[in-house]
Amino acid sequence: MRDMASHNHNHPKGSVSDKVKEVIEATIPESVAEVQGAGGHYTIAVTSPAFAGKNTLERHRLVLSAITPLMSGDEAPVHAVDSLVTKTP
Repeated sequence: MRDMASHNHNHPKGSVSDKVKEVIEATIPESVAEVQGAGGHYTIAVTSPAFAGKNTLERHRLVLSAITPLMSGDEAPVHAVDSLVTKTP
């Protein structure tokens, strides 16, 4: 059984919230992300100087683009972002 589970690449190892945070912070320069949630539904707050001069839609697109791989496919670990807050430091 263990071997079968290891072939499922859609589910990140460790906490999904931690993986979402890691991906956002690795993708958006100088960002700090706070991620809460479970069961596929998450609340995300991201602070980054990269958001300066961008409108809300542009900021949200940056974040959602970063986590798209975690939202893709039938067995994606992230089903919905219930709240997304973006701000500059």
